[in-house]
Amino acid sequence: MTDRAGRRRAGLVLPLFSCPSRASWGIGEIADVPLVARWLASAGLGVLQMLPLNEMAPGQHSPYSPLSAMAVDPIFISPREVPEIAAAGGEASLASGERARLREARGAGRVDYVAVREVKMAAFGRAFDRFHREEWEHDTPRAQAFRAFLTGQAWWIEDYALFRAIHAREQERSWLDWPAALQRRDPAAVVEARRELGRDVLYWQYLQWCAHVQWLDARRRSSGVALFGDLPFMVALDSADVWARQQAFDLAVSVGAPPDGFSETGQDWGMPGYRWEAMALEEFLWLRERARRKADFYDGYRIDHVVGFFRTYLIPRHGGAPFFSPGDEAAQIALGERILRLFKEAGGEIIAEDLGTVPDFVRAVLTRLGIPGFRVLRWERDWKLEGQPFREPAGYPALSVAASGTHDTEPLAVWWEQAPPGDRVAVSALASVQRSAGRPLGEAAGPFVREVLVEALFASGSDLLLLPVQDGFGWRDRINDPGDAGAANWTFKLPWPVDTLDSVGEARARRDELRGWSKKHGRM
Repeated sequence: MTDRAGRRRAGLVLPLFSCPSRASWGIGEIADVPLVARWLASAGLGVLQMLPLNEMAPGQHSPYSPLSAMAVDPIFISPREVPEIAAAGGEASLASGERARLREARGAGRVDYVAVREVKMAAFGRAFDRFHREEWEHDTPRAQAFRAFLTGQAWWIEDYALFRAIHAREQERSWLDWPAALQRRDPAAVVEARRELGRDVLYWQYLQWCAHVQWLDARRRSSGVALFGDLPFMVALDSADVWARQQAFDLAVSVGAPPDGFSETGQDWGMPGYRWEAMALEEFLWLRERARRKADFYDGYRIDHVVGFFRTYLIPRHGGAPFFSPGDEAAQIALGERILRLFKEAGGEIIAEDLGTVPDFVRAVLTRLGIPGFRVLRWERDWKLEGQPFREPAGYPALSVAASGTHDTEPLAVWWEQAPPGDRVAVSALASVQRSAGRPLGEAAGPFVREVLVEALFASGSDLLLLPVQDGFGWRDRINDPGDAGAANWTFKLPWPVDTLDSVGEARARRDELRGWSKKHGRM
């Protein structure tokens, strides 16, 4: 990994699922990453910030409630890059019904997770059968490479693959509904499950190996663009991690967020809480392992909901008032600093999502540890001063990440239209906005406003600028609406295959525009 921290850069927030190429099977895949990176590099952008790639629970498509904190979702594996699928004839080896489903998924305007997963998992199952028959049983060099991977990743993949195999055998029921002996991980029951499901365990490990090999190749071919991941604050209750480390999680409470700009009543995410004292007795081993996995996989990563590592907002599942854990400020500061230090020790560049209802001491600790927090234009205000004036982007500290929004917010164009008139006037008065605009914004709307505000962020004092792809292009689509449980969340696709970006007029225009701002404001 090249050390890029401490110099001015810009990048896009772009989920991998949004980036299919013409060869992809209906969703952005690992083999598409170099295509995206090549376009970013041509646009003068040095960072690709992705959303989590962790395996999602069956039937789910939110990347922030993963079935595993360690495993890559097989849905991101590129079938065209799996040797066993290529040897069988690639897409031609699919059954006619599968080919029809694949055509539908490719033609859909949004990611059709059900169709994509159905077709891919069928193909992967046949690929594994071929691998097992032709490679594994004969201990070929390819099988030996797989064995070496299993040895190196045993610290997480053994529990994950066993969990996944049992989960499939139990018709994808939550582990809380499994036979009691397996629920409590009775040693004899675990040994027997490993014996009975040995081939199935190997199958889930094989998929992770395919993802691993493809990812190493994608990083190698990513044009010098830093690939950033995302570390979700929690995992799902029905996850390999909670099953394997039940002593570290409190199943009687649900993690959420207090009332803030996203929700007037707060949020309940339905995930179990951490037992901080129990985790401390293990020197926070699981969190260390998560950080190690992220540092091995990415050039850097974003710590989601960093305030939760200082104080977690917990909602009793069976009634009672929500509360913070730990409960007092001194303990919260000590906990957050300890966890962030262990993340840093694992390696990799770190940025921290410090948005929402966040005590002042969180940013103080981030600054002390040299970890950039976020400066989102619409929320960067002197909230304690009369009129709550917006902060000048040029004054953002170098140790920060400037942003026009996040994957959870409405795009910049929509925010501007819906903002109170007084807010638009206040933003228009910022010196950097006036320099970018060349005139007062007033009641201006449309592409001009987006151009002005985005350039003001390119000119900001923050060393790193991250723009959601919608704001990079001026679109109105959302990645996620936290207040909406609709099926459209997490399904956004780019309007063009990523292997055609150089031939699309709008993409070329945005490329030249972004490159010009990067060069003008010292981010190349």
